[in-house]
Amino acid sequence: MADNADRAGEIIENRLEGMLGAIALPPRTFAEPICVDCDGEIPAARRQAAPWCVTCAPCQSIRERGSRR
Repeated sequence: MADNADRAGEIIENRLEGMLGAIALPPRTFAEPICVDCDGEIPAARRQAAPWCVTCAPCQSIRERGSRR
């Protein structure tokens, strides 16, 4: 026999699953092959791993270092 705590847990779990299912994920398309900062090529492996990327890895590192200041 389920008690109130079991029922509450099921309700919370169902709501959480619904909320997570509603989150929009970035599109799984490949990014443009050219970095917006240096006009260099973004490697295919990076574009596949992070399809939303717009910079090459070195330029992204520079951006991240700048945002920490």
